Amino acid sequence: MTPRENILKALRREGFETVPVDFVLCESQIANFEKLVGHKDYESYFGLCHRSFEMNVQRNYTFGPNQFKREVLPDSTVFDEYGIGHSKGSAAAFHMTRMHHPLKGADLNEILDYPYPTVPENELANLSQKVKELRSKGLASFAFMQMTVWEASWYLRSMEELMIDMMMQDEKATALLDLITQFAVSKATTYAKAGVEILSLGDDIGTQNSIMIDVELWEIWLKPRLTKVIQAAKQVNSDILIFYHSCGHVTPFIDQLIEIGVDILNPIQPECMSFDEVHDLYGDRLSFWGTLGTQKLLPFGTKEQVMETTLSRLNKAGEKGGLVIGPTHMVEPEVPWENLTAIIDGVNKFQKHR
Repeated sequence: MTPRENILKALRREGFETVPVDFVLCESQIANFEKLVGHKDYESYFGLCHRSFEMNVQRNYTFGPNQFKREVLPDSTVFDEYGIGHSKGSAAAFHMTRMHHPLKGADLNEILDYPYPTVPENELANLSQKVKELRSKGLASFAFMQMTVWEASWYLRSMEELMIDMMMQDEKATALLDLITQFAVSKATTYAKAGVEILSLGDDIGTQNSIMIDVELWEIWLKPRLTKVIQAAKQVNSDILIFYHSCGHVTPFIDQLIEIGVDILNPIQPECMSFDEVHDLYGDRLSFWGTLGTQKLLPFGTKEQVMETTLSRLNKAGEKGGLVIGPTHMVEPEVPWENLTAIIDGVNKFQKHR
């Protein structure tokens, strides 16, 4: 069985030969890895069955006095494909940034006329080649499409203003969410046509202790739009696996996420949710990815605790699989190296006693 076949079988809860794992290291962790091992290819070192990538998109905004009409930005601000500004409070911020919202305070016409990104015409050919190359190496393709609907919209508008628009049933919310959904559908369709096996969607809808948005509000505004994105991909390729990421506590949404076509839930943040409880409720209908906490366990636990937690997760998932084990988020600098290798020790111990 190739690694690609192994992870797809596991994610369909049809068993597996080897436990699929996942790691995403920050830059300083990659530098430490290179010092220890002599190269940067930690994905091969840890035996990942997949490789992740993200499509190139066409940036259609132009900078100038009209881009941010209501805010003076720090000189260090950088801009993503949507034209959203990101600035760091310090060099220690890593991937956590302050966001600057170009559509904060905008009226309906400004929202309608905003230069949203688009998918370039040649991107399908590029992605198809990438998928083909990965398959020739026996690896599964994992395509990023985070900030799918909710996050891209509030990053542009600001969370406060978009939530007010939604609560007031303001047409500005309809316009913005529909335009972002249209872009998301075009990305999902392109990925599916390219033959991607795992499509990673994501919008944070949970907080540390509760949900971020009322379930009814999510049902009205976000569920139908997320459904459009998922259906667009599955209409092109019914075998594509839909991965959905949300940090925080999201248990109240899980039944409906399954209903609209989500196959894999990430990360099951243990500081906010119990993996055992979630697996008991949904493990026959849903697979999981992550589960090893980057807030407490990995930075502050012992290597023995990490190994035992890894074993506990794998034993709960059982022989059918349905779990890609790994950290719940990017591995930050404070995580000791021995705690990462302890995950592999737990995997090896599980496989030895199967």
